[in-house]
Amino acid sequence: MIEVLKSKIHCCRVTEANLNYMGSITIDEDLMDAVNFVEGEKVQVVDNNNGNRLVTYIIKGKRGSGCICLNGAAARLVQPDDIVIIMSFASMDLEEAKTFKPAVVFPNPKDNSLS
Repeated sequence: MIEVLKSKIHCCRVTEANLNYMGSITIDEDLMDAVNFVEGEKVQVVDNNNGNRLVTYIIKGKRGSGCICLNGAAARLVQPDDIVIIMSFASMDLEEAKTFKPAVVFPNPKDNSLS
């Protein structure tokens, strides 16, 4: 078994950082659906502005809101308006991994819309 990229939201804009919330990342449900993320899924977040990388889990955000909110301790590593990449990975055998295609979206970084 190897780990491969399963899903990625590439270069979306952080809309909020909420230090006073239990840790996680809140993601617009439309974005979640577009890349097959599920609530509670473990994700890696990479901040293109400062190079910080962190691991957390997803909380479902309001559909159509464009919400990308880092919560709890992660709010100290990522600031509103930073551009981030959000990725999840899956384990599979080598033969399956050779043909697997991850779900990737490139939202508009102005409002995180998919259009």
